[in-house]
Amino acid sequence: MNVEILTADKSLYTGEVDMATFPGADGSFGVLNNHAPMIASLKAGTIILKSGQQEEKIEVKGGVVEVLHSKVIVLAE
Repeated sequence: MNVEILTADKSLYTGEVDMATFPGADGSFGVLNNHAPMIASLKAGTIILKSGQQEEKIEVKGGVVEVLHSKVIVLAE
C-alpha cells in the first residue's frame, strides 16, 4: 500500500509499505493492504512502517490519518 506522511511544510515519508502502525488517540492500531476505509486521529507517538525486513519509525506530535483504497495519507503535527 502507498503511504504519505505530510506536515504543514514538508513531506516526511512517501513510499510503499506492507504494514503501518499508528499511535491512535484511542489506542495503537495497524493497517494492512486493502484495509477498510477509515479516518482516525493520532496522538503523540511513533508511526512504524514495515516493508519486508525493513522498519522505519517516524515521530509525530499528533494528526489525522485517512485510509482509502490501499492509500494512507497522514497529516501530522
